[in-house]
Amino acid sequence: MPKISVEIPQHIIDDVNRHVGDDGKFVTFSDAVRTALRKMLDQLDEIDRRQGRLKDGEE
Repeated sequence: MPKISVEIPQHIIDDVNRHVGDDGKFVTFSDAVRTALRKMLDQLDEIDRRQGRLKDGEE
């Protein structure tokens, strides 16, 4: 899996870290970011589908 580097404001990092770890929803910070990106892409695909820019089955 490729590694990327991004700049993220500290307050967002702090917010995400509250959901990471043994008592959190995500195992690692990277897992949280990947999940958020997948969800965003799914939402964008749905918007495109509704706007006629993406046909069913095309992603």
